[in-house]
Amino acid sequence: MRIIGHRGARGEAPENTLGGFQHIHDLGIRAVEFDVRQLKDGELIIMHDDNFLRTTGIDQKLYDLKSTELEPYNQANIWMDWEKQITPTLSQSLNIMQDFEHIEVEVKAVETDEQAEKLIIELQKQLKGFEQTAIITSFDLKIHQALLQQNSHFKHGLLIEDDIKEKAIEQALVLNCCQIGWMNQLATDALIKATQNADLAISIWTVNDTERAKYLRDLGVQGLITDFPELMQKALNQTQ
Repeated sequence: MRIIGHRGARGEAPENTLGGFQHIHDLGIRAVEFDVRQLKDGELIIMHDDNFLRTTGIDQKLYDLKSTELEPYNQANIWMDWEKQITPTLSQSLNIMQDFEHIEVEVKAVETDEQAEKLIIELQKQLKGFEQTAIITSFDLKIHQALLQQNSHFKHGLLIEDDIKEKAIEQALVLNCCQIGWMNQLATDALIKATQNADLAISIWTVNDTERAKYLRDLGVQGLITDFPELMQKALNQTQ
């Protein structure tokens, strides 16, 4: 089972930062999940929220800013032992991931089909060369439709946090997804089995309990998204 660092390694390092990505790289882990948003100047940046308040302590809406205006916001604000971490661009982050084996790029929801198309066009440009390792994931069906309309060469996976069970599997197949990312609380044995029977790969998020991780490994789950990749690496006695 692949250990996948959630937002880099958000339990061990500032989330979605170059420092966090370097942290899992230094552990020998070569699988990561992170969040992508597109700013008004077209730049793709790595950030989960659309406001800086939670991670930097500053109440500032992300989409009001250009990529040249990110410097004042320290993503390591609550991490006393860390130096300042500025919100990274996708291109900066990919420089650390050249030898990664698995990259889950979660595209956050957009408001319109036009925004989805614009984002996916830019995302595919920046992911050039990562076709074998990157998988584009999203909850937003507009993102998946944009990938289909552009005949994308990139794999994509449907993220599920609602209790729609087998309907999610049907939806993923209609969207030509190769993977489902199940929220851990929904991932029953029966649902995992049904997903496997549909020939869909599985990533489960967010798993921070080591016994649960071992159980999922024994069920044949391919990907474990965790806030604590170093902890999981030791518990599962593996490196990547």
